[in-house]
Amino acid sequence: MSHLNARFRLDYPGFRFDVDCAFPLEGTVAVFGVSGSGKTTLLRCIAGLSPVASGFLAFGREIWQDDAHRTFVSIEQRRVGIVFQEARLFPHLNVEHNLTYGMKRTPPSQRRMTFDQVSELLGLTAFLQRRPHQLSGGEQRRVAIGRALLTSPQLLLMDEPLVSLDQERKKDIFPFIRRLNQELGIPVLYVTHDLNEIVQLARHVVLMKRGNVVATGPIQEVFARQDLSMLVESNILGAVIETRIAGHEPQFGLTRVDFLGRSLFIPQESLPIGATLRIQIPACDVSLTMDPPTASGSMLNVLEATIVDIGPSSRNGYAVAVKLDAGCPLLAMITRKSLQRLKLTIGQTVHASFKAVALGV
Repeated sequence: MSHLNARFRLDYPGFRFDVDCAFPLEGTVAVFGVSGSGKTTLLRCIAGLSPVASGFLAFGREIWQDDAHRTFVSIEQRRVGIVFQEARLFPHLNVEHNLTYGMKRTPPSQRRMTFDQVSELLGLTAFLQRRPHQLSGGEQRRVAIGRALLTSPQLLLMDEPLVSLDQERKKDIFPFIRRLNQELGIPVLYVTHDLNEIVQLARHVVLMKRGNVVATGPIQEVFARQDLSMLVESNILGAVIETRIAGHEPQFGLTRVDFLGRSLFIPQESLPIGATLRIQIPACDVSLTMDPPTASGSMLNVLEATIVDIGPSSRNGYAVAVKLDAGCPLLAMITRKSLQRLKLTIGQTVHASFKAVALGV
């Protein structure tokens, strides 16, 4: 598997951008962090839009930047597609001509996909004669993605492309972004500060804070790391698990999902039975008991788990991260007093409970 290797340094007044990371050129890689953490700066460096940044960049076997050998490949030669926060469509052109604008920038010999392929993939064939002002926000985003794809990029860079959309409109676009990986095989670098977008889209995550990369790896591993409780907000950490829709209980506003032969309840989803869904169980919402909770309690979801490790205290000092094995990595953030009262030790079997409303989808 090919990788992108990046080392960059860039000084701003009062802020130093200093990163060293590598990630696979496969699927969607999310760059995640709060505003001002350096996410967009990393994307611009990879695109070649920040030539003043010193460093090194390798896209697989291609060297795009190497200060030691005075190498700097231009953005045109890197053949990256970019989708910005705003759709930036040409208002005087219809959808078809906005799309072909991207295609015309690419020599015929380098074109890897056709107009019909992209318009069908993104569900745009019914809108081709419309102008941008006749489209919804989600439709405009799909046109912007299509225009970038028709440049036949080696890498697609997306800088918070769904930032102005509500959660329902975002859910409408998620399937189209997933299809980019499944059907076109184009790696995507996806910048966002929205945790839900990462949970639904990313295989790999680059976590940034104050201009530095503090963690990188598969999403399930990074969000279950105990040591990150000292660096990031506790609501970021938790298990990310793959489930399948098993049934709906509309009378209660719930959906039942299967996870490793067990059932969990989440707020009702519109997906059909059998559809896959990735969910997050925030560590701060997991409660641990030695015995199974009684039926008289309010917790709907209970998983039997084994304590794998007991980590350091969190940023606030009163909580501690307990890593569990429940068939997948699971993390619980409990008070140090509870840790002592329950006399928890590595290797013990416990019951992890969490409410249906605690699962991020």
